[in-house]
Amino acid sequence: MGKKAAVEEDERKLRIAIVSTDRCKPKKCKQECKKYCPVVRTGKLCVEVSKDSKISWISESLCIGCGICVKKCPFEAINIINLPKDLSSHTTHRYGPNSFKLHRLPTPRAGQVLGLVGTNGIGKSTALTVLAGKLKPNLGRFDNPPDWQEIIQHFRGSELQTYIKGLLEDRLKAMIKPQYVDKISKQIAGTVSDILSKKDEKKSQEKFCQELELMHLQEREIKDLSGGELQRFAIAVLCVQDAQVYMFDEPSSYLDVKQRIAAAQVIRSLQTVDNYIIVVEHDLAVLDYLSDFICCLWGSAGAYGVVTMPFSVREGINVFLDGFIPTENLRFREVSLSFKVSEDLDPSKLDRMHNTEYPDMSKLMGDFRLDIKAGNFASSEILVLLGQNGCGKTTFIRMLAGLLNPDDVKEGEEIPKLNVSYKPQTISAKFEGTVKDLFLMKIRDAFMHPQFQTDVTKPMLIDQIADHQVQTLSGGELQRVALVLSLGKPADIYLIDEPSAYLDVEQRVVAARVMKRFILHAKKTAFIVEHDFIMATYLADRVIVYDGRPGIHCVASAPMSLLEGMNKFLAQLQITFRRDPTNYRPRINKSESVKDREQKQAGSYFVLEE
Repeated sequence: MGKKAAVEEDERKLRIAIVSTDRCKPKKCKQECKKYCPVVRTGKLCVEVSKDSKISWISESLCIGCGICVKKCPFEAINIINLPKDLSSHTTHRYGPNSFKLHRLPTPRAGQVLGLVGTNGIGKSTALTVLAGKLKPNLGRFDNPPDWQEIIQHFRGSELQTYIKGLLEDRLKAMIKPQYVDKISKQIAGTVSDILSKKDEKKSQEKFCQELELMHLQEREIKDLSGGELQRFAIAVLCVQDAQVYMFDEPSSYLDVKQRIAAAQVIRSLQTVDNYIIVVEHDLAVLDYLSDFICCLWGSAGAYGVVTMPFSVREGINVFLDGFIPTENLRFREVSLSFKVSEDLDPSKLDRMHNTEYPDMSKLMGDFRLDIKAGNFASSEILVLLGQNGCGKTTFIRMLAGLLNPDDVKEGEEIPKLNVSYKPQTISAKFEGTVKDLFLMKIRDAFMHPQFQTDVTKPMLIDQIADHQVQTLSGGELQRVALVLSLGKPADIYLIDEPSAYLDVEQRVVAARVMKRFILHAKKTAFIVEHDFIMATYLADRVIVYDGRPGIHCVASAPMSLLEGMNKFLAQLQITFRRDPTNYRPRINKSESVKDREQKQAGSYFVLEE
């Protein structure tokens, strides 16, 4: 091959064309991609759309990257991406022509916990299915897949070669906890005890049930479990089985802070010298606590993903937040994400106005009693509710929203009558129509307002999904739509229940920033229930702490300062936090470490700044 031909071959590998299968509708357009393509006009078949084809096909080797098809496509179904130069030889898997492509694989190490961090749609679950042996990597050759010998040869000289050989020779048994635990109830029938005893290969069912708070659920049918109970059950199913590779895809969703720490301790307890543990997690505090080393994933969601080399835990998470990989001298995100409250968002520099009081309240629901201490709130203030699942946080929010009446309020005192916007914990997509139709129907004035567009709609990336049918949205997309809907409704108080559920790390930071800025500038008040500790500390001006026995009797404190409230809450959980000096994110101290013992002795479970 001549030098010129080799250069051309390299150039071809540096570009990928993605055609979205759910957006491309060649029978409903004038096939603008083919019509306006300059390469097609020279007589070459760069874009093909036959009468029978369901989507158009773009030749990556002929594409010159002009981007005309991207601009002309009426359905925004095409994406042409130029790749960094040295990725061409590192393709691990590609699903088909003009579809998602994964570069490199995370490298598990025996006896250590590998954490994976990255946005949604970047290939984390693809990497897990390859490492679990459920997907044979085709090295990008979907039309001519390689055999196993060639795949092992491809990974020669790395720890992955030994790992893949182990999978092939059945020396390694890999188990994977699925990402969407809410689907488990549709796939399995029976009681918790029956299923765990069938799977129990280590005779450790009782031990894990106690650690994951499943003892009282032994006779409960799987279909009757809540999201948090299903999550703990799914973790237990993996733990009782005898395997060499354990993979946990988002083990903390649906769990409260206490349960997240308990689940993290259970996962770490599986560690032995010769087994592998891999965890995908969006709660950075939990990921930090769980992992021994980290691989970041970057790229373009739904188009391609690239796995970095392993980093130490602190460095890996900071690299992801910073958006810059020093080892490759590559910036993959324009902005770095920091948890330091910026000057214009600093609550201490504000004059609080419209101080509103609420009285002592209580509510009896079946066997559960909730007592709420009297308190107050002001404009431009966010109050975060901290407590375990089942301690009445949502009940309190519903009482403020007027959806539940308190049982006894002293004479002469009453709950303030306020306009309320409420985002519930569970979101279901019942609306028939597009996202844009929904916004125009529910929050037309706010949605059309340029300030709301700049502050809320654009940062939440609503433009990308505006033309999608609401009923086809993923969990994360639905969550973003629900947040924008609740902020777009004119109200005095915004009650937001678990805004971070289903969102990836990047979206969580953006959502927190959007909520903080909106509440501040609109001079409103927000009550937020949040289990992601990093998000809770970033959002909170003051906190309300729940104490007592979940499901039996709980007491909600009056609002207290962030430092006092966090100290009280963390003392209940016996966890201490330090701050990262680079981006101020809270980091959990390993149990019984020097720092942990020092902070417990001093009674400072939480520090605002190092």
